[in-house]
Amino acid sequence: HIQDPASQRLTWNKPPKSVLVIKKIRDASLLQPFKELCVYLTEVNNMIVYVEKKVLEDPAIANDENFGPVKKKFCTFREDYDDISNQIDFIICLGGDGTLLYASSLFQGSVPPVMAFHLGSLGFLTPFNFENFQSQVTQVIEGNAALVLRSRLKVKVVKEHRDKTTVQNGIEENGMVPANLEKEVGKQIMQYQVLNEVVVDRGPSSYLSNVDVFLDGHLITTVQGDGVIVSTPTGSTAYAAAAGASMIHPNVPAIMITPICPHSLSFRPIVVPAGVELKIMLSPDARNTAWVSFDGRKRQEICHGDSISITTSCYPLPSICFRDPVSDWFESLAECLHWNVRKKQNNFGVEEEE
Repeated sequence: HIQDPASQRLTWNKPPKSVLVIKKIRDASLLQPFKELCVYLTEVNNMIVYVEKKVLEDPAIANDENFGPVKKKFCTFREDYDDISNQIDFIICLGGDGTLLYASSLFQGSVPPVMAFHLGSLGFLTPFNFENFQSQVTQVIEGNAALVLRSRLKVKVVKEHRDKTTVQNGIEENGMVPANLEKEVGKQIMQYQVLNEVVVDRGPSSYLSNVDVFLDGHLITTVQGDGVIVSTPTGSTAYAAAAGASMIHPNVPAIMITPICPHSLSFRPIVVPAGVELKIMLSPDARNTAWVSFDGRKRQEICHGDSISITTSCYPLPSICFRDPVSDWFESLAECLHWNVRKKQNNFGVEEEE
């Protein structure tokens, strides 16, 4: 069944009561919008507002006496410590694309609908302007909005235990069990949900990276170059676009494989169906290790014997649209990337046509 993207709408089974507000840290220009939004949510809509504890530790917020009564109503949490996944009805992001990526990383399972306001630098994934936030937030609360389901990647990293001083049997020195970590005999397993891309690169080494890429168990190629990007359609307009890949609409079910500066004239980016399982490992004869990062975070070294398994997650990120999935995407291409901007060719005059 092929679904029309325009048919995806936000509907509530019951009116939303709790909202998570994600604010870009260390950005003074967001303090006033953050305060206005929180006052509107708590006093006008009687919503339960969740905010990250480190946001309220900002001196400009902590020392604001007028904001004190609103601040007392907040529910706070800390990343990697508190599980709020079952307590949030929807999310509001104040910042840029990185703020939305951060919000995605907080939910390793099902993600609530996300409303993203453009208050950062790029704003490809943040379609809402803050000027009319009251009416726009009210529309979302009433369930009157279009949605785009942004697919995510489920990533599993399997490592051999090597550094006995930092991790022993999956336990760190401080006695804490690392997040998203399972235990097997002699192995460390970490899992991540990724919205943009998984990047495998050569790190600080001056040698080419040399990694094998498997698709559903079959070796499809060896990447010799600076590395490889495995991205979602959402991530196709990020690092992958900079590396020369095509840009894919987020409604297309696909995974894109893009080499980074390959030492080959014929290594072109490819698109494979969503649902296949990719596996990336160091080639047996690789001269150096590789490094991997997930949406630009959790960067770590990959050695011989380690593996990275990637497939489409069953937990997409529901992104609330300003207009609809098609209009928003082409608007972002035009506004943020200036896609196909060119001076128009002059038409022929009457004499020239004759």
